[in-house]
Amino acid sequence: MGQPEQELSVEDRALIAEEEALLERVRQAIGLARQAAAGRALDTRGLVAQLQVLRDDASTAHEADLPHIFTQMNEARALMERQTPVTLPDPQAPYFAHLRLEGVTGERDYLLGRTTFADVSAGVRVIDWRFAPVARVFYGYEEGDAYEESFGDRISEGTVTARRLVVIERGVLTRVSVGARVLERAPEGAWRRAGMGAAALLAGGTGKAARPEFLGVGKGQALSADAFGVTALLDAEQYEAVSTGADEPLLVLGSAGSGKTTVALHRLAKIAFDAPAKYPPARTQVIVPEEGLARLSRRLLAPLGLGRVSVQTLEAWSLATARSVFSVPGIKLAPETPALVSRLKRHPALRRALAARVGVPKKSTSVTLDRLRTRLTDAYMDRRFLESVVTAARGELPLTAIEETLEHTKLQLAVPLSRALKDYDPESLVTVDGKSIEADTPDALAETLDLDDLPILMFLKGQHGPLGADRVAHIVLDEAEDFSLFELYVVGQLLGEGRSCTLAGDEMQQTTSGFAGWSAALGELDIRDAATCRLQVSYRCPKPVVTLAQHVLGPLAPAAPARPGRDGAPVGFHHFPDEAQTWLFLGDALRDLVLREPHASVGVIASSRDAAESFYRVIADMPWARLVRDGEFSFEPGVDVTDVDNVKGLEFDYVLLPDVTARAYPSEDDARRRLHVAVTRTSHQLWVLSSGVRSPLVRHFSP
Repeated sequence: MGQPEQELSVEDRALIAEEEALLERVRQAIGLARQAAAGRALDTRGLVAQLQVLRDDASTAHEADLPHIFTQMNEARALMERQTPVTLPDPQAPYFAHLRLEGVTGERDYLLGRTTFADVSAGVRVIDWRFAPVARVFYGYEEGDAYEESFGDRISEGTVTARRLVVIERGVLTRVSVGARVLERAPEGAWRRAGMGAAALLAGGTGKAARPEFLGVGKGQALSADAFGVTALLDAEQYEAVSTGADEPLLVLGSAGSGKTTVALHRLAKIAFDAPAKYPPARTQVIVPEEGLARLSRRLLAPLGLGRVSVQTLEAWSLATARSVFSVPGIKLAPETPALVSRLKRHPALRRALAARVGVPKKSTSVTLDRLRTRLTDAYMDRRFLESVVTAARGELPLTAIEETLEHTKLQLAVPLSRALKDYDPESLVTVDGKSIEADTPDALAETLDLDDLPILMFLKGQHGPLGADRVAHIVLDEAEDFSLFELYVVGQLLGEGRSCTLAGDEMQQTTSGFAGWSAALGELDIRDAATCRLQVSYRCPKPVVTLAQHVLGPLAPAAPARPGRDGAPVGFHHFPDEAQTWLFLGDALRDLVLREPHASVGVIASSRDAAESFYRVIADMPWARLVRDGEFSFEPGVDVTDVDNVKGLEFDYVLLPDVTARAYPSEDDARRRLHVAVTRTSHQLWVLSSGVRSPLVRHFSP
């Protein structure tokens, strides 16, 4: 239960009156500036008309009069250049923060907004929060702090006498936040002091997320009769799955936080402990979709004595396996694959279409990479073939994927510039920054393969006979719902006769379309019957988060959802009119949390890499903030700013989602799954922040 709303104090009323008077002063100054700008616009139209008359005169004037006319034209042009319109703040929401500094020149008010504007006579100074140097004071200091900052070649120092976040909607002040004090205007117009509910403060979560030295939940000790004592950390359901015979394939299904990774890694540890000669670490593998989960898995395996087990991302495994299968030291890969092209190449519909196109090839041991690539690119350049793939995908692939694949393949089939221009001076083919002239251009795609092509090429080779790669004794596929059928086929070719493997996954967490189902996945592995364990309890997420996660999935939610293992703090929802206000509010909340709980792990999970980088710039000066690209997690206390594509399989004490907007998470199946992944990364408390238009996936959620 949140605290009740409180009556306004005299100090509260004075603060509101001060902010409303300041807003009115700013709006008046903007209005006067608009009037002046309108006058300048009239002057500009007059100058345009004058220039037209002068041009007409010049076309018929006597040669002796031309210098005088040209001088007038130049003067008119110069005046027009000086009449360039000035961008003014939006009077409906001119700023979103108020900073007052006291220094050697006295007190000055600075207002943070998106557009710089000043009317010194009125005491109005609106600064662009992204670029103005003085904005650093707002980010780095609290109200009452003494500050010292270098602005250019001078040092400025003084005291922060006011630091407030404000919300202005349609020209009306509706909210003022000063630290923990929040004053809000009710819809009917009356002001009130908002109560601090349980969701309004991040607190009490340090150490809730799993750490490398602690796996499981510690409920299965009574069943741990074997000498492998680490299994005492498992609950009864997990222990039963871990005890599945080593030669029997195991499929572990469960929602986020149910312990799928725990079971998979414990099973691997138990197999290696029970039969070390048959299942040595050198002949076991763990494959995961993302680098972050790979790093975590390595850290989790080390205390179990399995530090020598190979843990690879799908990309690294695919490249290494292709080099081995085709006996080539290197493969030239495309620097980037268009998203739609990648989706098509990973879709089950392509697997079925290629199998039909290949038919029953003759057995051959002389199948080379080049020959297979020619056959594959022939398929990619066949418009009818691509149309059949998109049709078979039943709406999961747009028609635009056809044109993108055709164009991308054409670029990959082109002759490299370095070869086409081989007769030119080599130095002339290098840019001033030392790069080749084709770098960062479409020409860089010439003679490349996409990473997604590698398992497809191995699939094509497998139609002619064995791949010729080393077999593995046991393999773990974590987040297996993100493996394509081609990748699963290759894994199946590497398994020993016993098909010893562990698949852990959750179809609700697939972050791309095209999951063909667990039956199809097992079929690619040539597994006819697998032991299946469905974990029923979500240990990671508290009940309020599990409830929200089910709501986000909507029609995709399973009929029998996982049971939450415990109650917890309610989900905090915070909405603002402007993105910048969201970021400033979030920055303040993080500073407060890190100050109170310096040992907490905090994940700020944006919808995209660009969004993560944009928010990180707001807190980049803070020593506890880290921007995590490409899964480079350190798993140390602090704040990791990252995106959804980097966090599968991971967890944090606190999770904050900074951009749960309609644009980032529309009402689409892929968006539902992505937001579900982001929501379920927390083990203690979740905040959902939005600006502009809130995502329809959470708009009508009632805790």
